[in-house]
Amino acid sequence: MNELDKFNLRKVILDEYLQIEEGLKLGQEIKIDGDFKSITVSGMGGSALPADVLKILIADNLQSDEKNVSKKYFQIYQNRSYGLPMEAYDNSLNIICSYSGNTEETIASFQEALKNDLLCVGISNGGKIEEMCKENGVPHIKIPYPFENFQPRMATGYFVFAIFKILENLGVVKNNDDNFIKDADKLKERTLAMEEDGKKLAKKLVGKTPIIYSTEQLKALAMIWKIKFNENSKTPAFWNYFPEVNHNEMVGFTNPQADFFFIMLRDRDIHPQMLKRFETMSKLMSEKGLETAIVNIEGKNVLEKIFSTLYLGDWTSYYLALEYNIDPTPVEMVEKFKKLIA
Repeated sequence: MNELDKFNLRKVILDEYLQIEEGLKLGQEIKIDGDFKSITVSGMGGSALPADVLKILIADNLQSDEKNVSKKYFQIYQNRSYGLPMEAYDNSLNIICSYSGNTEETIASFQEALKNDLLCVGISNGGKIEEMCKENGVPHIKIPYPFENFQPRMATGYFVFAIFKILENLGVVKNNDDNFIKDADKLKERTLAMEEDGKKLAKKLVGKTPIIYSTEQLKALAMIWKIKFNENSKTPAFWNYFPEVNHNEMVGFTNPQADFFFIMLRDRDIHPQMLKRFETMSKLMSEKGLETAIVNIEGKNVLEKIFSTLYLGDWTSYYLALEYNIDPTPVEMVEKFKKLIA
């Protein structure tokens, strides 16, 4: 344990694979009556990330289920605000996510849902969200608090697989528990190798501004890497996705105003023209004197690809924080901001 890492974030990352099976267990008793068209996930910050991941996982599950054709158009909507979007009112199950249970935007959305008699499930470690669920007879899932100062951004697996289980109980997705647990074991086996890869990449990033790209299908992974650099490494970072980036953003690097480093998260099982975009973009940026690293996404299925990529991002941002002599866990500016607007 590094002395800078006061809350042992390294141990948190090492144990992330356990959240897959635990998340499935957390959601197994939540059974809601109704034939919903969608779910609307209300949450902020780290408590909003699960919906981004779920979109990838659920899309793959539905497309591979030939017996469940009617569910292929099931939607996952996200709400990162004080009020519900119109989709939340259209036969949607509202999932209220706040790790602390005290996120003011999410509480406001929950209050609106209750006022309008919308069906909800609350997910939190406790706080006001749990209290509101008990007061209003709303099902609640209590997310664990496994370590001191455990941060919402590190709880993605708990949320993702608890919600997946809810959708399974609704009949939206097929049961895949056994395969998911096997995938978790594979991730465990590879985590130390991913740690070394993250450590090497972090050394290349010192003093540079990371820009993370992936494909449209996996753009959530690029966004989450960006967030982990912000919150773990305490450094600016930016993200976008192919092919859109080639139609506008790349022109901005004609006259770069910082020392950028491009990390391109590449799934090799994509359209051949998309593969060309990774190589060509890397070449163009190199001609501008900007460094790039193409990271090949590992895994034999979508779950492995998602979480191996996320764990590598965790390791990279963790070791970049240590390179900067920073404790990666606390987010002091967020806590100060909350107090200032209270």
